[in-house]
Amino acid sequence: MAAERGARRLLGTSSFWLCCLLLLGRRAPGAAAARSGSPPQSPGSGVRTFTPFYFLVEPVDTLSSRGSSVILNCSAYSEPSPKIEWKKDGTFLNLVSDDRRQLLPDGSLFITNVVHAKHNKPDEGYYQCVATVENLGTIVSRTAKLIVASLPRFASQPEPSSVYAGNSAVLNCEVNADLVPFVRWEQNRQPLLLDDRVIKLPSGTLVISNVTERDGGLYRCVVESGGPPKYSDEAELKVLPDPEVTSNLVFLKQPSSLVRVIGQSAVLPCVALGLPTPTIRWMKNEEALDTESSERLVLLAGGSLEISDVTEDDAGTYFCIADNGNETIEAQAELTVQAQPEFLKQPTNIYAHESMDIIFECEVTGKPAPTVKWVKNGDMVIPSDYFKIVKEHNLQVLGLVKSDEGFYQCIAENDVGNAQAGAQLIILEHAPATTGPLPSAPRDVVASLVSTRFIKLTWRTPASDPHGDNLTYSVFYTKEGIARERVENTSHPGEMQVTIQNLMPATVYIFRVMAQNKHGSGESSAPLRVETQPEVQLPGPAPNIRAYATSPTSITVTWETPLSGNGEIQNYKLYYMEKGTDKEQDVDVSSHSHTINGLKKYTEYSFRVVAYNKHGPGVSTQDVAVRTLSDVPSAAPQNLSLEVRNSKSIMIHWQPPPPATQNGQITGYKIRYRKASRKSDVTETLVTGTQLSQLIEGLDRGTEYNFRVAALTINGTGPATDWLSAETFESDLDETRVPDVPSSLHVRPLVTSIVVSWTPPENQNIVVRGYAIGYGIGSPHAQTIKVDYKQRYYTIENLDPSSHYVITLKAFNNVGEGIPLYESAVTRPHTDTSEVDLFVINAPYTPVPDPTPMMPPVGVQASILSHDTIRITWADNSLPKHQKITDSRYYTVRWKTNIPANTKYKNANATTLSYLVTGLKANTLYEFSVMVTKGRRSSTWSMTAHGTTFELVPTSPPKDVTVVSKEGKPRTIIVNWQPPSEANGKITGYIIYYSTDVNAEIHDWVIEPVVGNRLTHQIQELTLDTPYYFKIQARNSKGMGPMSEAVQFRTPKADSSDKMPNDQASGSAGKGSRLPDLGSDYKPPMSGSNSPHGSPTSPLDSNMLLVIIVSVGVITIVVVVIIAVFCTRRTTSHQKKKRAACKSVNGSHKYKGNSKDVKPPDLWIHHERLELKPIDKSPDPNPIMTDTPIPRNSQDITPVDNSMDSNIHQRRNSYRGHESEDSMSTLAGRRGMRPKMMMPFDSQPPQQSIRNTPSTDTMPASSSQTCCTDHQDPEGATSSSYLASSQEEDSGQSLPTAHVRPSHPLKSFAVPAIPPPGPPTYDPTLPSTPLLSQQALNHHLHSVKTASIGTLGRSRPPMPVVVPSAPDVQETTRMLEDSESSYEPDELTKEMAHLEGLMKDLNAITTA
Repeated sequence: MAAERGARRLLGTSSFWLCCLLLLGRRAPGAAAARSGSPPQSPGSGVRTFTPFYFLVEPVDTLSSRGSSVILNCSAYSEPSPKIEWKKDGTFLNLVSDDRRQLLPDGSLFITNVVHAKHNKPDEGYYQCVATVENLGTIVSRTAKLIVASLPRFASQPEPSSVYAGNSAVLNCEVNADLVPFVRWEQNRQPLLLDDRVIKLPSGTLVISNVTERDGGLYRCVVESGGPPKYSDEAELKVLPDPEVTSNLVFLKQPSSLVRVIGQSAVLPCVALGLPTPTIRWMKNEEALDTESSERLVLLAGGSLEISDVTEDDAGTYFCIADNGNETIEAQAELTVQAQPEFLKQPTNIYAHESMDIIFECEVTGKPAPTVKWVKNGDMVIPSDYFKIVKEHNLQVLGLVKSDEGFYQCIAENDVGNAQAGAQLIILEHAPATTGPLPSAPRDVVASLVSTRFIKLTWRTPASDPHGDNLTYSVFYTKEGIARERVENTSHPGEMQVTIQNLMPATVYIFRVMAQNKHGSGESSAPLRVETQPEVQLPGPAPNIRAYATSPTSITVTWETPLSGNGEIQNYKLYYMEKGTDKEQDVDVSSHSHTINGLKKYTEYSFRVVAYNKHGPGVSTQDVAVRTLSDVPSAAPQNLSLEVRNSKSIMIHWQPPPPATQNGQITGYKIRYRKASRKSDVTETLVTGTQLSQLIEGLDRGTEYNFRVAALTINGTGPATDWLSAETFESDLDETRVPDVPSSLHVRPLVTSIVVSWTPPENQNIVVRGYAIGYGIGSPHAQTIKVDYKQRYYTIENLDPSSHYVITLKAFNNVGEGIPLYESAVTRPHTDTSEVDLFVINAPYTPVPDPTPMMPPVGVQASILSHDTIRITWADNSLPKHQKITDSRYYTVRWKTNIPANTKYKNANATTLSYLVTGLKANTLYEFSVMVTKGRRSSTWSMTAHGTTFELVPTSPPKDVTVVSKEGKPRTIIVNWQPPSEANGKITGYIIYYSTDVNAEIHDWVIEPVVGNRLTHQIQELTLDTPYYFKIQARNSKGMGPMSEAVQFRTPKADSSDKMPNDQASGSAGKGSRLPDLGSDYKPPMSGSNSPHGSPTSPLDSNMLLVIIVSVGVITIVVVVIIAVFCTRRTTSHQKKKRAACKSVNGSHKYKGNSKDVKPPDLWIHHERLELKPIDKSPDPNPIMTDTPIPRNSQDITPVDNSMDSNIHQRRNSYRGHESEDSMSTLAGRRGMRPKMMMPFDSQPPQQSIRNTPSTDTMPASSSQTCCTDHQDPEGATSSSYLASSQEEDSGQSLPTAHVRPSHPLKSFAVPAIPPPGPPTYDPTLPSTPLLSQQALNHHLHSVKTASIGTLGRSRPPMPVVVPSAPDVQETTRMLEDSESSYEPDELTKEMAHLEGLMKDLNAITTA
């Protein structure tokens, strides 16, 4: 109202005097700005008034406890209503997607279920409320600190004591200051009532004065800070009868120095003990205090002094004097009183024009002296040439521009608190010209005097007004290249010169002049460019500048007078800056030395000095750097942990104190430990250097010890950590392997929690260091909690009602985690209907649905933008066609994912027709719907839209990695794992890394690729009795994820009978294959060659071999080929393509870098492999595929007799393995059941294991899964080869069978022959490189095979199917070269000649 009245008064005055008010009298900056009143306006112009915009309520410092709820109040006033946001630690909070933080209607911040852990404190910090009005500005509130009470720990606990009746008793219970409000006392486990005789000191200590017999009993203190109560040790207080003898006076509790803020209460404890009972009196600064007549001074039980509503006058030294008539004792303490910042002068609202200079004034007081910073529209004002801090706290803005308009706040802060006060700046438009002529531009503007720091301008009157007696002038100037322009007005009408001060030397400025008359401002003169003179009269650099540290917090700097003074030196300015920062501070000095105090300890600072004379600052010196002296550390080491090694030693680990608190070079650490039993001696150990662990040995068995660590510098010992306890083992246990599975696991579900209990593993000889509990809805891998090895139960909190949870329990030690134990439970449903949502209870009203609800939004679409962001758009049919929102309606978007099924909806409000949903999970399907609300009317939810976020590289490694040895094969191990918890897409493959050196570079590790749908893999040819380390990495379409932690496994020691065959195999096998393990009586066959898997041939006579080859080959080929030429001539090319595709299916990449991985060529085995499977679907959970040797020729096939049944029964148990059905690597293991051809086995010793060739099944032509279909593309073949490269598994429990692929009519199948007696054989290294895909055969090589139909435990005579074929010369030569270890040179020469002749005959027949 005052502003409007002032405006009306101004509108009634004459235009001439209004112009004078605006333009005259501006000699100093800011003189022309109008403050807090009406804006200077001309008649007819609009009036802009200041907008009331301020905080009604600001947040205050708050103490909370873990798990509780907190409200930080904030409310701002403005018209229109402001938008409220919150900052935490300087960063805006995203409250839309936050489940625990909510913005209340009045702008307050509501935090539910406060989270606070040792290494996770997301809620504790500094909060600030930010209010914004669009097109007006922004203001920020004071900063409020939210403190969350730390976990309960007792610095001291009550101890048993005895006291004579009538005296005072003190029971200590010291906790952290933030926990004191949560401390209470119990006597005999009953709550203790406090009164004038029994009090609790601010530290938590209990004081009982004038003790009586009923005060005796057991006392303990209790800390209740959100979680379960924390109880101290119980201590017995014994009350003794008065002995009626004197005793010396002693203090049970002495006062300690105290710091309090004005308005708080201060308690100075003082309790004395003696006979006769002493009396307590107090003095301050040698003056006795009258506690009886004062309302603010109260003597508490035992003699402690309480001062309420502390003022600055209460600061001083207090003396507690105890006197019992026989003697007097006294103790003293200092009371320091601090004051929060308080404004003596607040900034006021200002009207101004562009180019003017203004000053916001701000005066504050406080103790310690507050620092001041300025904020404009919520952003920090950084001092510059045009924004300056003057007169300590005032803000000067030079050369105003339109963007300077807004709200400015002065924020004062000290150690006690902070406060803010603000004002508004309005930039006015220049008054429009009234009717009448305006002056033209001033003429002949020149710089009549140019100096280093000022310029004098003169000009002539405008041509339109030659006399110019009533004209005033404004000079506008700016630095060249700077858009911000300043203005200087003439002091009185008719004056035609101005001196511009405070310019910079050797700087170019642009000047222009405008004249004003009673009608307004005229034309501007042409810009004048003037450069100031360079500085020549300034002092040079001060010589011999030196700096040296005088204490841990002070540095003294000295220098001498500059040699080129160029005039008398008036003073010096010392600049200093902490190294690593860009904030330079300065101090004015009149002498040649100065000491800077209040610096950080053991911190490097740089210093420079600038001398000043009457012309200004001189040349700066070079920077000199010096570090403050070191001091004892001001903080304890971090992350102290204890690891019990055995029954007599404990390993201690820790981290150094925070860098800012080390205060010097850490020279070592002091470890103190003692038995947990009372009054035990403390042992001290020093650790020198930067060592961060120490093994404490020589401890007692089964004894609990307390440990604490303190850091050392050359100055002494810093504060120690809290005591941490650990108990040595009763006996030494084994920790070379992971623990066994826990013996039992029980769960008891409640509504929102599940109680889990268990018993330890039955094998008590393995170290168990703790238990890992995993749980989640439908999967146990959502959350993991680790508990101590002593614990036998745990309550999982904050669960959803009526939900199915899967729980897993694993014991772990330093080697790794053991086998998990699984259990499931369904939480109970809500039964208490009174449980309603807290927000509903506290809501100001409950909206009542209108009888005519609004139409729901339509056309909801979800546009996927990234792996965690989806944009939702929609249309509103209740809006006009242009879909422009002009009323106060808003939209609510809700979304959820169906995995798990009971996921709750998340909601967010929007005022536009789109919303950006962030923070989503990668590769997850979400559903979205939208609702519109206008006033009390709301629509139903719209039709749902769905969107799946993009994939992202896996963000977690494969889990539950275990390594076990394969039974009977010490050189082969099986690696098992589970997919990553955060796969973020379909896993397309895994890479297994293994090495004998865990510290080797990752590119030096051997890698094994595995397809994405497999969770197990065999690794072979490992060295016996050697530790290996394994890591697994998952990949999806976006790339590779992180590696798992290294898992150690030591291969077992083999018996002497196993070593020789393995050594032989290693020495003679080619890359990727091994020769069979042969007995000592084995003799090499005369002809034939080893199979790719090391299957030996039976020792047959070479002549018999030739007879079979020639006779069978010639007869069969002549008959069959002639018919085939006419029948299949047109399909030959097509069949070759199909066979090439089938070959490529078995292709593989080369990953192992040794020559043993290349398989030798096989002259006799066709590229089709036999796939062995159990006859029936075995109920056994671990059916395993077997490896079966393939016979070399017809002589390898031995007749089947009736004795085979018993032999098979004897061998059945030798086929068992240890992998589950879903771990089979063959394609057939993942396909449906098909008719199988059963293969009988020749008799062999029971210990001989059976293997099959890695194969890729070809389905019948009607199947879409066959690898050799006509439309198979090369890419598909390549991907299939990767899958088939790792398809070798152990034997199953039942008799193996062979899948025979339907293919060319000339192809056949054979009964595998059993190798001769010998030790067990070992599988070839996986992944193997298929034979034919590497050799690029031009001809299909067929072998003589027989097939028979059989069932488990029963065999039938074989049915011979003879299809001769001839090998290629090149293949024969390569085979012979690889088989030199098995045949004599003469035999090979003879075989070579026969085979070459046979090949020529075959070629001639084929071409005919």
